[in-house]
Amino acid sequence: MRFAILPVTPYQQNCSLLWCEATRRAALVDPGGDVETLLAGVARAGVVLEKLLLTHGHLDHVGGALELSRRLRLPIVGPQKEDAFLFESLPLQAEMFGFPPATAFTPDCWLNDGDTVELGELALQVIHCPGHTPGHVVLFEARSRHAFVGDVLFKGSIGRSDFPRGNHEELIRSIRERLFPLGDDVAFIPGHGPMSTLGHERHCNPYVGEDA
Repeated sequence: MRFAILPVTPYQQNCSLLWCEATRRAALVDPGGDVETLLAGVARAGVVLEKLLLTHGHLDHVGGALELSRRLRLPIVGPQKEDAFLFESLPLQAEMFGFPPATAFTPDCWLNDGDTVELGELALQVIHCPGHTPGHVVLFEARSRHAFVGDVLFKGSIGRSDFPRGNHEELIRSIRERLFPLGDDVAFIPGHGPMSTLGHERHCNPYVGEDA
């Protein structure tokens, strides 16, 4: 697996372009906006975009998905269906957070815990990790030991749980019981900020680390 991080929107959300080296089939994880920037990243990588993957329904993570889907005829996959209310509220989210007008939409396919998303020869394991949003999912590629965690976990921090239907206790459980058991060696790409490893966060994160 190869990937490139493409920050987008005023929130500098980490959209990830990932692809299978053998087939050059690619996906964008959380295309939050700045569509031309994302298309330029795809062109630089020389890959064939096959699908759009969403970890959750917040606008800074999904704001470019509908335009990309319509322009390139790509399926929008994920998150888990409990986030449907967020996709219905996209116009309101845009107004509240000062984004360009957004259109409500429904993903082509919802994901569930234990599902597998195939991309060329890659197999991305779907892990339902509620707390930041009720339908948040994490995508884990076991062979390369990388996870795309959206806004569940950050280097030195954790996701917010004060948005509608957020739940702090669920978020902590998701990290400790669903992510940390994947292994200390797993590197993760968060929705914002630099990468880290699950081991570093398990030892050092002030919110979910061993001393928290």
